[in-house]
Amino acid sequence: MSRAPHPALPGEIADPTERLADRSESWEVASTERPYRSGFVDVEVDQVATPQGGTISRTTVRHHGAVGVVVLDDEGRVLMLEQYRHPVRARLLELPAGLTDVDGEQPVETAARELAEEADLVADSWEPLVVLRSSPGFTDEQVQVFLARGLSPVPPEERTARHDEEADMSAVWVPLEVAVTAVLERRVTNSLAVAGLLAAAVRLGSNLPADGSSPA
Repeated sequence: MSRAPHPALPGEIADPTERLADRSESWEVASTERPYRSGFVDVEVDQVATPQGGTISRTTVRHHGAVGVVVLDDEGRVLMLEQYRHPVRARLLELPAGLTDVDGEQPVETAARELAEEADLVADSWEPLVVLRSSPGFTDEQVQVFLARGLSPVPPEERTARHDEEADMSAVWVPLEVAVTAVLERRVTNSLAVAGLLAAAVRLGSNLPADGSSPA
């Protein structure tokens, strides 16, 4: 690939014809310790050899991965779930989401299952929106976000009972533009919701606000 130095600032200018993408790479691992394991996450501490000849210690939280769903009705409204999240001591506005922890289940199948379990909805149309690595400085968690349309309710007799935090969860439908404004004004902060809502707005040609004001 051909890149030229920036004329005034640090860094290089990419060739506009270059396909921008992350690249796979793996540095040599001298040793690994696993101080914690559970059905939800595993913790690994690697001693990693750097290209400069040194060794660094890096802790990784291994995670099953997850899916999220931007749920869009026929009037251009998206479904937001408000759920208590204990680590941040807050009720967050989120997308329907869940772990990819069922063997043999494809991500879109997981997304459909979670939509039914969390929102009592089924969708006829599924489109991949975006993939994000939630916090690659310490975890390998990867999240695939889908756009779901063509909605209908799950029959009452087939609905799933909710437990723990999900038993206290509430649902609200808001126009996509209103949800995007809440993201840009830093009032909605869940990473799946931020990425999914912005990606949906771009995909659907929604009018994105020019900027966001400071939160109240």
